[in-house]
Amino acid sequence: MKIGFIGLGIMGKPMSKNLLKAGYELVVNNKGQEAMDELVALGATAAANAKEVASQCDVIITMLPNSPHVREVCLGENGVIDGAKEGTIVIDMSSIDPVESKKIGAELAKKGIELMDAPVSGGEPKAIDGTISVMVGGNKESFDKYYDLLMAMAGSVVYVGPLGSGNVAKLANQVIVALNIAAVSEALTLAVKNGADPELVYQAIRGGLAGSTVLDAKAPMMMAHDFKPGFRIELHIKDLANAINAAHATSTALPLTSQVMEIMQGLKNDGCEKEDHSAIVRYYEKISSTSVERK
Repeated sequence: MKIGFIGLGIMGKPMSKNLLKAGYELVVNNKGQEAMDELVALGATAAANAKEVASQCDVIITMLPNSPHVREVCLGENGVIDGAKEGTIVIDMSSIDPVESKKIGAELAKKGIELMDAPVSGGEPKAIDGTISVMVGGNKESFDKYYDLLMAMAGSVVYVGPLGSGNVAKLANQVIVALNIAAVSEALTLAVKNGADPELVYQAIRGGLAGSTVLDAKAPMMMAHDFKPGFRIELHIKDLANAINAAHATSTALPLTSQVMEIMQGLKNDGCEKEDHSAIVRYYEKISSTSVERK
């Protein structure tokens, strides 16, 4: 099966490499030439634009930064819609606004092109080792048909519902992660300000109800002041903006999400947007005049 892959960034490049390892034939396109050259050296074919990808492939995967980029690749000049045949399927693995997913899907459908939204969770390390989690919205028959393709890049692939549902699930995930990181930051700051060792507090609570994947992943980074990005603050801002937009479109209140968004905007203003989202703790350290860093 020949697969088109558009978007060879931090996530897209390792995901496309896993497809090559699984034996799929790839036609790739990316704004930067270096990533395309790397994939071509591994056996992929390069295409000049999305139209050229679509003219050669019945299945096209996109992995792009945000809604406008997906719209441009799918519907813009020399986009997928200009080169795809009727019956082509686009699997958008970007994390975008679910409202926009539905709009783009409706435009593609006019030309007989199907869209599934299949955003991922897990970050670059899991993209590299092929264990990302994929949340899929779209036609259930198409999900079943392309399940094995998605599993070539993933450890978990779950069908959520109609088009847009995948991105709804991803935004729900990002809301939970953001609030968890803020809660961990707040709790460790409370511990330090009251004279407790944050490491011992962490060890004491991690086995109880407060224990979580987020706690175990992010508390040690906070205490080490190691903010090398696994997932950058600027990307989490993008996801929370999409969550808030989707909430406003459906008259849904997200008061806690909005509060964490303001914390992240403050960190961006302080020049921390390229740091890992565990750097939310910097906000708490700043307003409380303390540090959770190990001495």
